[in-house]
Amino acid sequence: MSGDRLLICAALRTEAVALRGACDRARVLRTGLGPRRSSRRRNADAVAGCGALAVVGLAGGLGEVPSGGVVVADEVRDAHGSTTLPDAGSLAARLDRAGFAVWRGPITTTDHIVGGGEKSALAATGALAVDMESAALARLAGRGLRAVVRVVVDTPSEPLLRPRTPYRACRALLRLRRLTPAVAEWAADPERAPAVAHRD
Repeated sequence: MSGDRLLICAALRTEAVALRGACDRARVLRTGLGPRRSSRRRNADAVAGCGALAVVGLAGGLGEVPSGGVVVADEVRDAHGSTTLPDAGSLAARLDRAGFAVWRGPITTTDHIVGGGEKSALAATGALAVDMESAALARLAGRGLRAVVRVVVDTPSEPLLRPRTPYRACRALLRLRRLTPAVAEWAADPERAPAVAHRD
C-alpha cells in the first residue's frame, strides 16, 4: 500500500463507530447513506488522497447468504456499470482462515432499500447482497479500490422490518469490527497491486 493507511468507507454512523479504533492500520470515513451522498465532493477528495480504499459495512442478503454472513465482492454492479475485483478470492480465503463464514460473489448497489420481489429479481442476476454505496465509491476510488466487504443483516426469510432486526444488526456490527484488522492486514501487503476493472 502506498502513501497513507488504508481508508475504510462506511455509510452509517453506527458502522463508522463500530469500525473506528478496530485497527491502527486503517482510518475510517463516514460517507453517508446512498449513492448521492457517497459521491459528495468531501468524500471524493478524501478518496483521491488515500493510498488504498476498502468499503466495509452492512448489507441486505439476496439468497443463500444468511444473516451474519460475510460477503466479499468480486464484482460491484449498479445501473451505470460494474467494477471487477479479481483479487477478492485471496481476501475471502484470508477471512475464512480467520474464522468467518464467507461468501464471494457480486454485490449490487441501488439507490433505495429493496425488499420482496425486487430482492428476488436481483438474486436472479447472481448477486449475493445489495447495498446503497459500494458502486459509487468504487468509481471514486478507481484503481485504489482494494476490497468491498459486507455483513448481511436482513434476508428474504428475515426481512428488515422484524423485531429481531436490531439484534441481527448489532451482531453484524460486532462482526464488522472483528474482521477489520484482517482486511487491513490483507490490503497492506506490499506485493498486492491494484487490480480492478471498471465497465460502463
